[in-house]
Amino acid sequence: MDSDLLKMEAVCKRFGATHALRDVELTARSGEVLALIGENGAGKSTLMKVLSGAHRPDSGRMTLLGKPYAPHDAHEARLAGVAMIYQELNLALDLSVEDNILLGQERRKFGLLDRDAGRRIAQQALARLGHGELDPRTMTGTLSVGMQQIVEIARALASQAKVLILDEPTSSLARHDVANLFTVIRKLREDGMAIIYISHFLEEIRRICDRFTILRDGRTVGSGTVADTSDAQIISLMAGRNMQELYPQVPHSMGETILSVEGLSGRWRPRNVTFELRRGEILGIAGLVGAGRTELLRSLFALDNVRSGEIRIGQLLPAAAPRFRIRAGLGMVSEDRKREGLAQERSIADNVTYSHLSPYTRVGFVNLRRRDDVVQNWIHRMSIKCIGPDQAVTELSGGTQQKVALARVLHQEADVLLLDEPTRGIDVGTKAEIYGLMGELAAAGKAIIFVSSYLTELLAVCDTLGVMSRGRLVAIRPTADWTEEAVLTCAVSEEAA
Repeated sequence: MDSDLLKMEAVCKRFGATHALRDVELTARSGEVLALIGENGAGKSTLMKVLSGAHRPDSGRMTLLGKPYAPHDAHEARLAGVAMIYQELNLALDLSVEDNILLGQERRKFGLLDRDAGRRIAQQALARLGHGELDPRTMTGTLSVGMQQIVEIARALASQAKVLILDEPTSSLARHDVANLFTVIRKLREDGMAIIYISHFLEEIRRICDRFTILRDGRTVGSGTVADTSDAQIISLMAGRNMQELYPQVPHSMGETILSVEGLSGRWRPRNVTFELRRGEILGIAGLVGAGRTELLRSLFALDNVRSGEIRIGQLLPAAAPRFRIRAGLGMVSEDRKREGLAQERSIADNVTYSHLSPYTRVGFVNLRRRDDVVQNWIHRMSIKCIGPDQAVTELSGGTQQKVALARVLHQEADVLLLDEPTRGIDVGTKAEIYGLMGELAAAGKAIIFVSSYLTELLAVCDTLGVMSRGRLVAIRPTADWTEEAVLTCAVSEEAA
């Protein structure tokens, strides 16, 4: 690692009466990966928008390569050598890879586009990332999310970026794409680039990052070397709580069977799945990517077609639309909250009540005042940080959006909750709140199926744990009888069979 490439000192930013940043300090060095850690609302996004030119700081000082740095916009920041890649990729999917890499920085010759020069630059950037085999003429929309991310990084290289900011870069990636991304990051680090890596996953930070800076409530509360700092110390700094509080234990007991599934098979997955779920039970479903966990929940909720098998909640449920599953007492929170889980442009009130409007309707009209009073109660009960029921969901943080999605299934009075990756992409503080809520729901007699790719939380939160592989539920037993090694061995051995 070399010298300090970027320094931010005493950076402040206000939005009206809200202090988003207060005297924040951050240093990024050449040839290292710096983790920027903090809960939702800690100020990470605002700080990176200041760094990438999207916001102007109210006060403070920034230097890049030892010289004053104060970009007026994102374009000026890129020209100076600072590139940010957001969690939601910013690509023109109907343009080629080459066009996306060169967008806004096209090469010209005698006033005309120099296609040959542009293609050489695109090929060189892709080759530098270990993807020289990708034809720059390929339409970007035909690529996987992982490869689209490579195109974004190649665009940063084409602009001669010295500092690369990655915002939750693995949130939508499959496991092999994550491994490819980490290989690329290591290449860039070896080339001397400074990389700022934003993530809620401590295991990723340990794999790829050298140092860390932690924000809480808009302030820098800690920094140091990843290898010399424990998870407990990091969590204590970022959340103001200790490791034991991350997985709150709410006493609950299991009662009679509420959901019975026998021989359930979809078109491709799941395959011949049989299990029972009891009141007060949190059943975790583990497995590798593609094992059929999401497809199982979608089949239970009638989002995917069921080829054979039986689903019973007191009585046999016919193959029908999700609205009939809701009436039977099933509620689902999708892993894709942006496209399926929530109506992003609609209000909190709309999202909480759309699936269960009958309490507020009379002769075809909706009593909005009564509805909003009930939604306000859910906002208070779920500790949803918002302006009010009329605020658009798209304006909320990821963790707050997830609380709205949970409020929806609770409002529709679901007895069986199907939760698909409910803690993905949210901070540890909100995760702890959701774990606690799950325990409270189980104590109230609700039954929960909890799908997660994070084994640690499954083992900490669930009463029973099942492992899926190639669409089959290959093992299911009390969580106390499992270890991480046993779960992985079960999943991998079946996948390899």
